[in-house]
Amino acid sequence: MALCCLAFLLGPLSGFTPAYGKGDALLAAQSACFERWGVIPSELTRGEPRALLTPFTALFVHGSWLHLLGNMLFLHVFGAMTEERMGRAAFLLFYLATGALALLVYALANAASSQTLVGASGAISGVLGAFLYLFPRARVTSLFPFLFFLPLRFPAWIVLIFWFVLQWLAAHGAGEGPGIAYLAHLVGFGAGFLHAWGRYWRTDRVRAQPAATEGERQP
Repeated sequence: MALCCLAFLLGPLSGFTPAYGKGDALLAAQSACFERWGVIPSELTRGEPRALLTPFTALFVHGSWLHLLGNMLFLHVFGAMTEERMGRAAFLLFYLATGALALLVYALANAASSQTLVGASGAISGVLGAFLYLFPRARVTSLFPFLFFLPLRFPAWIVLIFWFVLQWLAAHGAGEGPGIAYLAHLVGFGAGFLHAWGRYWRTDRVRAQPAATEGERQP
């Protein structure tokens, strides 16, 4: 979270660094940042050396304040318990691996695309998948628009499966061109769930306690 926030604040997207200038100069700096650190499927699938590390660097680049804060909120809510369960070093490797895999699969599926892909969504989706396996009964507080945004508590498995279904439907309805990489979300979620299952299936999954968990802060 700290690295993502620091990269955004020091980069041209935040608007806090006067060295990037204003107006057209700032827009050019933002575009250059995306092209340098983001995943461009056509370049990655051609095996261009500059693009080989972008599935990792793109995880720390976000396109706007809303993009950053939304991702960090999900990472904070679901990442703390997952990290505690896995251990810090293992969680970091898991986060990077699932995020890079999600972006790589998206690039392979859109090999001709020159649109830049950035953001930690694939890695955070992996965290959600692992959380679903490890803490399915943890209760989380959620706001649903069709329920007038009332804060209601549900078991994690209901919230996360509902989220997965929304991503699945959105992925099938998404057109070509720039937008949200729903496929990366699905791949990350599946990879995270399978990793947790493969690593912990021999042990008892963590049971949610009656007390509030980190998931209580999920919007």
